[in-house]
Order: sequence, then C-alpha cells, then structure tokens
Amino acid sequence: MNLLTLARGPILQWALVIFVVGTVWRLAGILLLRRKPDYTEPRSTHTWRGAANLIVKRTVPKREFAAQTAFGNTIGYVFHIGLAIVVFGFVPHILFIKSLTGLSWPGLPSGIVYVVGALTVAALVAALVRRISNPVMRLISNADDYFSWAVTITPVITGLMAAAHWGGPYPTILAIHVLSVCLLLAWLPFGKLMHAFLVFIARGTTGALFARKGAST
Repeated sequence: MNLLTLARGPILQWALVIFVVGTVWRLAGILLLRRKPDYTEPRSTHTWRGAANLIVKRTVPKREFAAQTAFGNTIGYVFHIGLAIVVFGFVPHILFIKSLTGLSWPGLPSGIVYVVGALTVAALVAALVRRISNPVMRLISNADDYFSWAVTITPVITGLMAAAHWGGPYPTILAIHVLSVCLLLAWLPFGKLMHAFLVFIARGTTGALFARKGAST
C-alpha cells in the first residue's frame, strides 16, 4: 500500500471518525450542561430573534472600534472567507463531499480558487506576524494558537503545491495534502479551531439572554 492509498483510505477514514465523534462530543457536552433556572420575569419572549440578531451583529465590527481593528478584521475576513471558498468551491473538494454525503453543487473555475488560495495563505501569514509582533496578542497566545494556525495553513499550501505539480512527484504531494487535511480534521474538535462551531452557540446564547432581559445588543 503506497502513501497516497494509505492517506486516502484508513487514515482519512479515521480522521473523519475522530472529527465527527469529537465534534458531537464537544457540542453535546456544552448543550447538555445543567443550567440554573431563571425565575425572573422575561422582558421579551423572542429569544431566538435575539440570538439570531447578535450572531449577525457580531460579524460586523462596531463603528467605534473600526479604525483600530481594521487590519485584524480584514485579515480575519480574508482567510475565513478564503478557506470557505477553497473548501466548498473547488471541484475536487465538491466531488469528495459528494462521495461522503451525496450533496453536490456547481464549483468555481480552478483559476479563481487558486488565486483565493494564495490570498488565504497570505492572510494567514499576516495573521501570524500580527500575533507575534503585537505584545498583547503574543502574551495571550499559547501552543494551541500556533499549532492550530499550522494545521490550517498546511492543507492550503500543500493543495496549491499539488495543483501546480510543484515540490515533488504529484502522488507524493497529493498524499501529503490529504494527510494534512486528516490532521486538521482530527485536531479541530479538540483545539481552538472548534470555534468554527462554538462561535454561533456562544453568540446565540448571549443574544438570547440579552433578549430575555430586554437588554440592547
């Protein structure tokens, strides 16, 4: 069994199992937590509306802080949106998702995905430089932050290398790309990358609480 077959076969299967089980376990551990009953009289019963409202509002920086946070927010938007386009817009990725779920949709031209992938890498590098150069961010960063950054950027770089047939024999580079994706999937439920799911729960819960108390968000 060569490296590519191994990566596409049992390693990918185990990575998917760890990803699904780990994600469900983390979400269940949070959603099933016992909460103290709130006996106060609710100011509003539209808690779901408050949850959705805060989720949407928090995606846009407040005007008062826009100037100070413009660089960091721009980097964040570029690499988050870029990752989404690369993962869900590249035809080979769509075919892979279809093989797992049966779901499919039209893909983007490969040239566009390559450009977006390069921009994503640039934004992730800029984010790392900002984290290292900013004294406050450097102080609050830990090994999880740097490892999560590494396992996020590696699949994008290796994917671009495989698409360009650069860096070695194509099957070898493709195998490395698949292995890097496996590492990302296996790590996601246990590190800070889990915010991809938890961010909506956290914002929604806060928005619902604010709505119940009649507080403005």
